[in-house]
Amino acid sequence: MNEKLKARNFREYKVWQDSVEFATKVYEVTTKLPWFEKKGLCDQLQRAVVSISSNIAEGAGRPNDTDFAHFLDVALGSSNEVETQLLISRNLKYIEMEQYNLLMLSLTEIQKQLTGLIASIRKY
Repeated sequence: MNEKLKARNFREYKVWQDSVEFATKVYEVTTKLPWFEKKGLCDQLQRAVVSISSNIAEGAGRPNDTDFAHFLDVALGSSNEVETQLLISRNLKYIEMEQYNLLMLSLTEIQKQLTGLIASIRKY
């Protein structure tokens, strides 16, 4: 398979911009979690949300579409992880319903963008 090398600037991808903004919002939420969750749910949620934009950036630096799509897949997986952790946080009443709904709107948009970008790269 002979793919052309591509120069990509991850900062230009709206999905990267949105995921950085989203991570910032999630960090603000995690500062309000109970102290006993700081080494549990809080840390896991922070790692997963940072992984979304980080994998987009890392993938954009890869030389071909196959590698880029793989890192976007990982970012999408991290977004699913964040979704699960936010739901658990809501179920435990660490996050109020209104805040949860707003976060989920943002996350769903990021997931749609990732899915679309993956599809356009893989041409399906």
